[in-house]
Amino acid sequence: MTHSKFQEKVVEMKNITKVFGNFVANENINLTVHKGEVHALLGENGAGKSTLMNILYGLYTPTSGEIFIKGQKIDIANPNIAIKHGIGMVHQHFMLVEPFTVAENIILGMETTKGLGVLDLKKAINDVKQLSEKYGLHVDPEAKIEDITVGMQQRVEILKALYRGAEILILDEPTAVLTPQEIHELIQIIRNLTEEGKSIIIITHKLKEIKMAADYCTIIRRGKFIDTVDVSVTSEEDLASKMVGREVSFAVDKVEAKPGKKVLSIDNIVVKDNRGINAVDGLSLDIYGGEILGIAGIDGNGQSELIDGITGLRKVESGSIQLHGNDVTNKTPKEIIERKISTIPEDRQKRGLVLDFTISENMVLENYHKKPFAKNGVLSHQKIKEFAKELIEKFDVRPTNENAKARALSGGNQQKVIIAREVTNDPDLLIAAQPTRGLDVGAIEYVHKALVEQRDKGKAVLLVSLELDEVMNVSDRIAVIYEGKIVGIVDAKNADENTLGLMMAGGGETHGQS
Repeated sequence: MTHSKFQEKVVEMKNITKVFGNFVANENINLTVHKGEVHALLGENGAGKSTLMNILYGLYTPTSGEIFIKGQKIDIANPNIAIKHGIGMVHQHFMLVEPFTVAENIILGMETTKGLGVLDLKKAINDVKQLSEKYGLHVDPEAKIEDITVGMQQRVEILKALYRGAEILILDEPTAVLTPQEIHELIQIIRNLTEEGKSIIIITHKLKEIKMAADYCTIIRRGKFIDTVDVSVTSEEDLASKMVGREVSFAVDKVEAKPGKKVLSIDNIVVKDNRGINAVDGLSLDIYGGEILGIAGIDGNGQSELIDGITGLRKVESGSIQLHGNDVTNKTPKEIIERKISTIPEDRQKRGLVLDFTISENMVLENYHKKPFAKNGVLSHQKIKEFAKELIEKFDVRPTNENAKARALSGGNQQKVIIAREVTNDPDLLIAAQPTRGLDVGAIEYVHKALVEQRDKGKAVLLVSLELDEVMNVSDRIAVIYEGKIVGIVDAKNADENTLGLMMAGGGETHGQS
């Protein structure tokens, strides 16, 4: 494919192959990026996108293939060499020191000193301010990392790369942790960077954002190069089918809900956040069997604390939570699970999995002490393995090896392990918190099916998501949360993005429960 818009090649990856043991992560992949271009790297979870970029950034060495930077062949043996050649990378999980300030994080390892090795923090703060203003990042260099939003932390990571002289910036799943507002701001920042001649590579599987931000897109599937396309003339449907290898349905396939009995009743509860402030502040909500109730809201309005309160991970200061009319307020997490409340947690790596356990061990985390997995306190490894194998097949977990460590799986496959475990517990209430965060369209379609399936079995499903599209597509009713309260409930059939957006920002009309 010829590029007409951009002339100067800054990155050429030629026939890159990367093999781990007997697993081929990248097979003969070619990628060309030009100066001033935004190039999206699209693929399902586990397709090999991050591996390819980790090779460009020097975290992995390719098994074979060559890399040219600005026409010069370079052996990128480690990130320091990548940085020297103007390559910066912002990882999906940020690498910041929480108690340090923004400026301290940015200059870590590159400290400017004024004679005798004394740190010149003033100069650093000034440099950071200038960079921040130049690209419209609006970061306060003197704020502590632990006090700023996730979206701001991401900007700090971008600044850190720019401070090190990055001309080519790799952003790994940059919008996975952002609110819709922050996504628009990030796209503006990306434009500011390319106008200054920087080149940006975005690893993603969000088609809407590729259409909004990228000039070109390279699609890889199961480690192989599929195509490089001009985004302006390619539809989302085309991108999706190239990525997954089949037609993908964007609509959630479901019949009308048939709500049954009230399953969960939350009455005027208060839950504090880590700083001791009321994050959930007098919230009431009822959820019925056979419905998916979606909670829409901008990040930081009490969603996480609400889930922690229901599941026994945080103390409910006042108010009550009832399951089938029985009080479950402040029960232990174990008691909550025994009462048939299952959770797909917001942070799959911290709360959902033990990363150094195998897939099969993770599948029985909540039930290992029960039959058939244990008898008289002795684990039956055979039974655990058989159970895991069955779930791996049913939920299409890759790789299909039950002895693989959870840490070795892609985000989407880690999520499938959690969903398989939680759904198999046959809960009365399934709480799904950001269930598709960081997943590709194929995996998202799959997760949504699993939620609808639970609903159709007469279970209550509470969906908490920052993706407004997801809440609107999957839910039967939508409750909007703002500053720790439910400010309105609408029927999903009549919901539109503008009204919900207004309510999410604290404006718009408010209703009681419908």
